[in-house]
Amino acid sequence: MEHEFTKKIHEILRKNYSNSSDKIFKESPLIQYLNIKTKSASKGSKSRGSFANLYAIYILVEDYISKGFHKSGKYSEYEGAIFTNLFKRQRELPFGKKLQNHALNHRMNQEFKKYFPICDYIPILRDSNTNRYWFNENILKVIVDGETLNLAKTIIQIIDSYVETKKEAFEKFIQFCESAQKLPETEVINFITTLIEPTVDARIFEIVSYCILKYYYHNQIIYWGFEIDKIKEDNLKLYKTGRTNANDGGIDFVMKPLGRFFQVTETVDVKKYFLDIDKIERYPITFVIKSSDPTLTLKQKIQEQAERQYSVKAIVTRYMACIEEIINVTILIERFSEAIKEGYLKDILNEIIKQSRVEFNYEDDFDVYDYEDIITLE
Repeated sequence: MEHEFTKKIHEILRKNYSNSSDKIFKESPLIQYLNIKTKSASKGSKSRGSFANLYAIYILVEDYISKGFHKSGKYSEYEGAIFTNLFKRQRELPFGKKLQNHALNHRMNQEFKKYFPICDYIPILRDSNTNRYWFNENILKVIVDGETLNLAKTIIQIIDSYVETKKEAFEKFIQFCESAQKLPETEVINFITTLIEPTVDARIFEIVSYCILKYYYHNQIIYWGFEIDKIKEDNLKLYKTGRTNANDGGIDFVMKPLGRFFQVTETVDVKKYFLDIDKIERYPITFVIKSSDPTLTLKQKIQEQAERQYSVKAIVTRYMACIEEIINVTILIERFSEAIKEGYLKDILNEIIKQSRVEFNYEDDFDVYDYEDIITLE
């Protein structure tokens, strides 16, 4: 696979290994894996970054280097890296604050084996009893022209370069959002519309869909109360339950006072949908789907998968009844247009900027806990 960032990988290899660089690129499954995982570097902020699996590699290789095993050759005697130290370090890295332990425990290994099924080694070694971790030294080394080369420092350099590229892309994205405040209305509308296309990064899609739906519901009124003579008027308010990709029980947005739940997703995998439904005890949930397929088509796909997976119609019916509404890209655009008619275009753009700064770790200028539209779950 060749993509824009492949050039940077070759550049780093040539700098470190001169004439052996091309052979290393071809012979090292780990370098090949990094090449696969960094293909989004040239696609800017709107493409998904593969930070979880890359950081699982990074923190273990960094630990390996920091203790001098790339020189001493005594890694087999190492008692292993402590999980809490690795987890803390992972969250110190750019875009790493909300990463979980899934990549360390199994996802990185699973994906690596998918790409390299005939490789004799798995990258991450773990002792579940002691919760200690190692990076498989066999994958860090490659033999070229009879010489064994240790790629540890090169691996760190490649990931560092990729992260820096993504940081620059996100900074440009936020700067562009801020500059869009001065654009004519039609250009602002076109810009925001591009941010909910099916090809954009999942985090940006979630941020923008929230901002649109927040102001779409903003002026809708509900009358409610606990006593018939004490009915009160209230606006619908949409809240975020934390950052994107957070481990928050499958709830991305919550609406008051109706108590509606919203989950943003980019898949039509029935297992994912039913897992989200199970997490909230089969409470009705609205799915915001990063797809341009008609809502009836999307629901039919979920129904067909459910019927293949479950042989009992009553189970399928009960799960499907929990899908309160499906909001696709087309409906999001329609609701965006409605919010514009209500005069909320500027508010939506400002909200996108605010939420993006939080999501991409620009909290120095904004305090996340001051936001009335974000609920942080402890």
